[in-house]
Amino acid sequence: DCTTPANFFHLLRRQMKLKFRKPLIVFTPKSLLRDPRVVSSIEELENGCFQETIDDETVNKVEVKTLVFCTGKFYYDITAEREIRGRKDVAVVRIEQLFPLPADQLTEIIAKYPNADDFVWAQEEPKNMGAYGYMLMNFNQVNLRLASLRVSSASASGSYTRSKNRHAKAIKMVFEKDFVR
Repeated sequence: DCTTPANFFHLLRRQMKLKFRKPLIVFTPKSLLRDPRVVSSIEELENGCFQETIDDETVNKVEVKTLVFCTGKFYYDITAEREIRGRKDVAVVRIEQLFPLPADQLTEIIAKYPNADDFVWAQEEPKNMGAYGYMLMNFNQVNLRLASLRVSSASASGSYTRSKNRHAKAIKMVFEKDFVR
């Protein structure tokens, strides 16, 4: 679930350089193609490599109280809301590869945030969809608070307005622990 052009490039490159073939499943929404925040430098393309996780380098790690884990496009939505709210105590970590889950890398990232006491798994899908169940089974280093929509039989609401409101609620849950769905 790549969030940068360079990471997507290196993912494809890694796939082709493997000595054996295995399926590669990539989730990338078309909206990231047009988003001006989704850019990579030539240096990142030339000298980089695929990153299974991407830590938040825009925050002071000592000030962080809430550490948010997410995948894909939702990262950009959460960081935009963080800027609007002026929250310097929230860090957002991107998990670019779900399987196999880079649990050791995530443990190292958590160790960099000595004052974090709120660990959030954020997803825009309902609770019974998305990667939440997978994270519960495979990442037990910390207790994850869920910021997600309620359980639903359908991933889409069928209404643009309702969908937009549900999305805003999921983002609000990241920043407000006691927000009731």
